[in-house]
Amino acid sequence: MTTKKNKHVGSSFESWLDEAGLREEVTVAAIKSVIAVQLAEEMKKKKLTKKRMAELMKTSRAQLDRILDPDNGNATIESLQRAARIVGRELRMELV
Repeated sequence: MTTKKNKHVGSSFESWLDEAGLREEVTVAAIKSVIAVQLAEEMKKKKLTKKRMAELMKTSRAQLDRILDPDNGNATIESLQRAARIVGRELRMELV
């Protein structure tokens, strides 16, 4: 009796992303999403309104909304670093 094996059984999500050529894009989006959520949490802890945060960053409220939107992957590293400094945190990146 011959059974047909499912080639995806036992494979990982990461290997599927690699096969689809999506791993880097998904990883970057996930990282930016986590940072956006962490920034929002720190703002809340420090009782910083979006208006005040934008003023401290010397940017517009609309730009801050884009930075804090977990689904918007267009925030620059510089913007994320500036926002992190204002809430008393540090953005760290490394090559692995």
